[in-house]
Amino acid sequence: MKNRSRLEIIAMILETVGDNGAIQAKIMYKVYLSFLQMKEYLSNLMKNDLIIYDDGAQIYKMTEKGRRFLILYKQMTESITMTKPIL
Repeated sequence: MKNRSRLEIIAMILETVGDNGAIQAKIMYKVYLSFLQMKEYLSNLMKNDLIIYDDGAQIYKMTEKGRRFLILYKQMTESITMTKPIL
């Protein structure tokens, strides 16, 4: 697996959580993170209000701020991909 940026990992976590939410195990395996890495990312995402933890359902859910981040991230990566010079 290639090296990923922090933003790419954050976007992958948000995509995994999606609109339906996700448990820790699903996030860890889909994003290919160790347990400690996952906990650190989830903590930072909650501190920045990109996701919330639903105690009742025991899942992580994306906030509106998280949705906006993901949309902007996808737009940015699409723009960069479209402007790459062909060698």
